[in-house]
Amino acid sequence: MTRGIGLRLFRSTAVRLAIGYATVFVLSSLLLVGFLWWRTAAYLDREVNAVILADTRAIGDRLRDFGLLGAIEAINERVGRAEDARAIYLLTDPALTPLAGNLGAWPLDIGGETGWHQTRLTTRNQLHATRILYVALPSGFNLLVGRDVEDREAIRQAIVDALGWAAAVAAVLAIGGGLLVRRAVLGRVDAIHLTTEAIIHGDLSKRLPTRDSSDEFDRLAQTINRMLQQIEILVEGVRSSSNAVAHDLRTPLAELRGRLESLLRARPAPEATFGEIGEAVADLDRVIGVFNALLRLAEIDSGSRLSGFREVRLEEIAAEVAELYAPLAEDKGVAFRLDAGTGFAVEGDPFLLAQALGNLVDNAVKYCPAGGRVILGLARADDRRVVASVADTGPGIPDAEKTRVVERFYRGKASQGLPGVGLGLSLVAAVAHLHGGMLTLADADPGLLAQMTLPARP
Repeated sequence: MTRGIGLRLFRSTAVRLAIGYATVFVLSSLLLVGFLWWRTAAYLDREVNAVILADTRAIGDRLRDFGLLGAIEAINERVGRAEDARAIYLLTDPALTPLAGNLGAWPLDIGGETGWHQTRLTTRNQLHATRILYVALPSGFNLLVGRDVEDREAIRQAIVDALGWAAAVAAVLAIGGGLLVRRAVLGRVDAIHLTTEAIIHGDLSKRLPTRDSSDEFDRLAQTINRMLQQIEILVEGVRSSSNAVAHDLRTPLAELRGRLESLLRARPAPEATFGEIGEAVADLDRVIGVFNALLRLAEIDSGSRLSGFREVRLEEIAAEVAELYAPLAEDKGVAFRLDAGTGFAVEGDPFLLAQALGNLVDNAVKYCPAGGRVILGLARADDRRVVASVADTGPGIPDAEKTRVVERFYRGKASQGLPGVGLGLSLVAAVAHLHGGMLTLADADPGLLAQMTLPARP
């Protein structure tokens, strides 16, 4: 069990990051201290070497000027100085018999090789690190001049010990900090895990908890909550659309089946049969129209139509829509007028924009009574926005329904008994949103004013 807890602990991102930072800290400290020690040791070596060389030259000069007795006297003077207890001297004859100095015998580690040596000698009744220069003098005499450098070794050991303690403390602090961070973070992660588990099991109303602290977790939770809100809206829309599709298709399909069943049973005359077939074709057209509208909305939602965007002149599209619907309005006894100038350029899909304007005009003509009026107009809201509006003198839409009529398959009270499936305004709103605009519905006193605001092309 302990092994399992340890494995789980080291799988924690917080603990691994803390250990990683501690490792980087220790390595960087090691490099820094190593560099400092290298520079310090080099400086100390230069100082020690300078002192040893100076003593060696002085003793050599005395030997040259005053002979062996002069060299012995110079060494004894230096050995007798109480303030220089770290100095080491030894003058021997060719047989390595000591003649003067503070060493009792020739060091075995040095042997017969002249030059610099780093060894350990017993000085002041203790074994100390020593740096020695061996010089062969004239007439076979041998001279050792050195310094006790144990203090340098002590400094090095102190630095190594301090670095070891710093590494240990850093490791303990890193692991402890990692555990504290893990404990603090794990609570937030567990809350997110529980919420996401509930969402996975179908409860889309769940939201990630927030603490109003504006930290990274809160910002992430708020972003995810907005995403979940949008997903819930989309799922609810799909559910509502599915129910509406099933409801709206059931009626024409049932009517189609009834007509065909009656034809099979009654086998009427050819003229009646062809009439019933025409009605069946009309029912199928209604079903195909629903599917076409849903496919068009799916294309818009996916953004696949963005690739077909180009410069579009809204006044040209408005003229085509007016030319198409003016005869229908005239047959119904509704006055239709196009109120548009020039210079209304937008970036978009001309087919979708034409269909959106056509849907607005179609709805206005459909709901406007005989003797009424429909106006299709274009205007500029400002230098960066163009407004395409359709106003009619029909019954309008109650304020309570204005936000719902853009929902798919929603049909208000005024649409009862009239043909349609409730997708016209949904498609207009989707087209406006795809083009970076919006659809607004307002009262025309009397009637409805539908305005589609779009960004103007620079």
